[in-house]
Amino acid sequence: MKAMTLLDKIWDRHVVRTEDGGRCVLFIDRHYIHEVTSPVAFANLDKRGIPVARPLRTTATADHNVPTTGQELPLDDPKARTQIETLANNCRKHGINYFGMQHPNQGIVHIIGPEQGFTQPGMTIVCGDSHTSTHGAFGAIAFGVGTSEVEMVLASQCLIQEKPKSMRITINGLLNKGVGAKDLILYIISRISTSGGTGHFIEFAGETVRSLSMDGRMTLCNMAIECGARGGMIAPDETTFEYLRHTANAPADFSHAVEKWRLLNSDPEAVFDREYVFEATDVPVMITYGTNPGMAININGTVPANAPADALAYMGFRSGETLLGKAIDYVFIGSCTNGRIEDFRLLARLVRGRKKAENVTVWLVPGSKKVESLIRQEGLDQILDAAGFSLRQPGCSACLAMNRDKIPQGCYCMSTSNRNFEGRQGPGAKTILAGVPAAAAAALTGNISDPRILFNTIY
Repeated sequence: MKAMTLLDKIWDRHVVRTEDGGRCVLFIDRHYIHEVTSPVAFANLDKRGIPVARPLRTTATADHNVPTTGQELPLDDPKARTQIETLANNCRKHGINYFGMQHPNQGIVHIIGPEQGFTQPGMTIVCGDSHTSTHGAFGAIAFGVGTSEVEMVLASQCLIQEKPKSMRITINGLLNKGVGAKDLILYIISRISTSGGTGHFIEFAGETVRSLSMDGRMTLCNMAIECGARGGMIAPDETTFEYLRHTANAPADFSHAVEKWRLLNSDPEAVFDREYVFEATDVPVMITYGTNPGMAININGTVPANAPADALAYMGFRSGETLLGKAIDYVFIGSCTNGRIEDFRLLARLVRGRKKAENVTVWLVPGSKKVESLIRQEGLDQILDAAGFSLRQPGCSACLAMNRDKIPQGCYCMSTSNRNFEGRQGPGAKTILAGVPAAAAAALTGNISDPRILFNTIY
């Protein structure tokens, strides 16, 4: 029998049939939807008189275009109100589980899926959102789809897809003190480029990956698409099982489920289409300097001599200069990349007893109602409030500036989100991607600062 990769094992067991030309009809286990990419799909189903095939396999929430303040009040944004009401009506009509604005399980779709246990190893998972790759951290095939494909899954629970190539990225050793999963993925993208993963599903492997928490693994897989990959994935292990054990939708016979999940790994002799190997000790604290996540450097480094001129012009930086000491106007901590409880626990530990710089506006946006609740239950909100930070309500927020959380034109934002494209956080906004420690350091000092120095005795 041919040795198989993790991708092979999951993909092959979900192929309903193979079409001429090699395209596969792929069964989808879990479908996540939100208010922005689903309305047209539902409208087309209605026009065709087609019901949702398997509504219990779809989970819906409002996250992209929701306000992050005053969620208990009537929505005053007509577009947002229409989108959210339409989603609620469609879910009600078709019997789909919907976590609306006031539901205790509402939040960013890629955070609530795992925390509720809907995401499980061995699944195929899709959503009309590019960062669906997040769910691959659980040993699943997870990828984003377009509106027409959302419609296809609603109608049939299947998709027509070409099987992607396989890539393995192995990271050996343990990360240095003060370096986290966000730094690791920014480092990888900077090394292989924003197109280095094109056409591939990436399996992250090695001691470094095994040492990460599930929150860290989700950060890693979340940004796999930023190097052009179709998605990222990590073979499940004891860390995965322990996380899922305590979720609301964990399998009733959990021990039996774990027995099956243990088989989800790449065979020792499996051959990948492409492989990379990195050493964890080479990974520094990373920040971006340009207009895509691949334009990233050591926070103590200098802007490369060959950096694209248009990106530097937009950001107001020069080749050869260091970014340390550059003034920051906004700090955004949240998104499906770094909006989990682990991120806010770390943030509270770092800023306890300190005050933010007067020149910085700080937005803290938990990724879900559950994360927000835990922040308050654990008293983290009091620490953050004392530091002068603003804790908002769950949503995608300034990650993509679809709602009113926009960074003003010309302002610099240190952001824990996943993309720094021109205008991503608002027209003319200048985004610097970083992990939570670097964002916390910028919030306290008012400029780009090395968190390893500022927080030397804390982490």
